[in-house]
Amino acid sequence: MIGVGSMGGAILQGLRDPAVEIPRPITVTTSSASSASAFDGADDVVALSGEVDPDANRVAVRGAELVILAVKPWMVVDVAREISADLAPGAIVVSVAAGVQSERIEAELPGAQVVRAMPNTPSHIGCGVTGVAGGSTASDGAVETVRNLFETVGDVVVVREDQIDAVTAVSGSGPAYLFLYVEEMTAAALRMGFTEEQARVLVTGTVSGSAELLARSGESAEQLRKNVTSPKGTTEQAVFVLQDAKWGELFDRALAANVRRSEELAADD
Repeated sequence: MIGVGSMGGAILQGLRDPAVEIPRPITVTTSSASSASAFDGADDVVALSGEVDPDANRVAVRGAELVILAVKPWMVVDVAREISADLAPGAIVVSVAAGVQSERIEAELPGAQVVRAMPNTPSHIGCGVTGVAGGSTASDGAVETVRNLFETVGDVVVVREDQIDAVTAVSGSGPAYLFLYVEEMTAAALRMGFTEEQARVLVTGTVSGSAELLARSGESAEQLRKNVTSPKGTTEQAVFVLQDAKWGELFDRALAANVRRSEELAADD
């Protein structure tokens, strides 16, 4: 794995779960020696630092059958070019960078099988959702291998590459939308006079419990909402206010802005 920042770190943490059955140790590279030192003494991770060894990325991929590029979007093409000569023929290269089309990576890695994946941060605890799309050089077997890998840290949806930016908008960035909701609900509870601890318990407990109910019940979110919303009751009045704010249009605009930024990243690249 090249890069263990926010997203790479979440994937790595999920893969390190002892219940996950993959070959170990996992070789990772970091830019700084201090980041690599965080893995000192680990028997399941070998960390190489670019600060200590400028060839760390090249060393890490030698002999690897699968490589995950978990660097910033504007770094992906340069990193692919850097490791090209050391990559085994037919190796699977997974990019988790938003906005960077597989053809740009394929141009730097002739002979590699390029697959794009868009996981989200709940992968850190094995509850992630990942969209996977094979590039033009990826075999069905390569896509299936990547699917199997990410299924170790959550659910996987295989999509066309022209859908991967939308995956980013919905599930890749989705946790941030939920956390923003929790922020705003907590702030509203504080304005109603609750203490910070009371607001935290009320809001966080409600969100986590409701999510678990949605996961376990087998009912749709719409039906569960209706179950709580008695006609002419208190919940109905609050729902009316939210619906008047045109949440549907708001989400359409938010997701469109997310996709647009992915397209801008691709254009900048």
